[in-house]
Amino acid sequence: MIENNPTRRDFLGASSAAVAGSLAALALPTQYVHAAGSDLLKVGLVGCGGRGSGAANQALKADPNVKLWAMADAFPDRLEGSLESLQVKDDLKAKIDVPRDRRFVGFDAYKQVIECCDVVLLATPPQFRPLHLAAAVAAGKHVFAEKPVAVDAPGVRRVLATCEEAKQKGLAVVSGLCLRYDWSFRETVKRIHEGAVGEIRALQANDYRGPIWVKPRQPDWSDMTWQMRNWYYFTWLSGDFNVEQHVHFLDVCAWIMQGEYPVKAVGLGGRQVRTGPEYGHIYDHFSVTYEYKDGAKLFSNCRQQAGCDNDMSAHVLGTKGTADIAERKKGMRIKSELGDWTYDGPENNLYQTEHDELFASIRKGEPLNNGEYMAKSTLLAIMGRMAAYTGDAITWEMAMDSKEDLTPPAYDWDVKLPVPPVAMPGITKFV
Repeated sequence: MIENNPTRRDFLGASSAAVAGSLAALALPTQYVHAAGSDLLKVGLVGCGGRGSGAANQALKADPNVKLWAMADAFPDRLEGSLESLQVKDDLKAKIDVPRDRRFVGFDAYKQVIECCDVVLLATPPQFRPLHLAAAVAAGKHVFAEKPVAVDAPGVRRVLATCEEAKQKGLAVVSGLCLRYDWSFRETVKRIHEGAVGEIRALQANDYRGPIWVKPRQPDWSDMTWQMRNWYYFTWLSGDFNVEQHVHFLDVCAWIMQGEYPVKAVGLGGRQVRTGPEYGHIYDHFSVTYEYKDGAKLFSNCRQQAGCDNDMSAHVLGTKGTADIAERKKGMRIKSELGDWTYDGPENNLYQTEHDELFASIRKGEPLNNGEYMAKSTLLAIMGRMAAYTGDAITWEMAMDSKEDLTPPAYDWDVKLPVPPVAMPGITKFV
């Protein structure tokens, strides 16, 4: 699922080529762009972890004439486990057709999936999203791209260029920032946009949760194998957990602000609980304050520590009232001088809805494209990481123009990958 042995220079060259080649790509033959109609849509899965398996499940339920046609992963056990978990579902059996010759394993497995499918689900660790997305769009394929879509600014810039190319080609790109597909979130944000809380002066984004899995290193594992198996704990693979997870509620705040992004961020963070070498080098808590050009603030806080109170929510303070936006059991509420309101409408499976709307847009010939917000909300999270890692005040322009490239020297199982030092504010430099 990863490019076979590219160098860092090859990777950056490919990124530039994606931009330079976008005009030439406009001449792509129309047969490569799956048009509206009832034809069979062949679905390919790249990245067979839990989220990838979930995306495949939802894609197969989103349209009556789809089949899971091909799968790819770096590890054969992940691929086979994913396929088995899908095949046992009675409502999916007839929609799965993945013989052994369409199960691809290794660094370049994504290429074979893209070649033989119409819709590609990208669910690998986010390091690979810019590369895989560019390859899918270049081949004229519709895409579901899990969040986040990059781990560094060069990746964000590449994704923005690729998604513009997708627009020109009439290809769908739907993001895994699934809260935008939740009906209760949609209704609440709509009311905020209509002025329910007045002019927004402050926002808060919380993501307090417990620890996740860790896989002890085995004696025969190379650096790459160990880090890929534990991808969450390495910034080059995950972006750190505030990018990999907290991007959800940061994106909600960007949505509320109607695509206006902060001009500056300052922040802090560190490793207080996850201090052992098995946890790589990422932080276990962040606190970042973002500032908008009109002086409004976004207070962003996230934590992954056991035995603590958990909360995933966003809050809005306006000149006429407040809004609380949280998971359904905590409720969606607006308190305003214009009148109080609590969401009591229907519920939906937001993961299913994003796939339902993706496939409906393909069938209608009106492809969705979430590219701009999925890239810029990813950068919003990266900007916060930059501020916390360095201790510097980071502007939006600094973040977007950053030259920091987290790509490893080569995508190869035997490459030496020493664990980077834990970032130290005041010592770690902005690049």
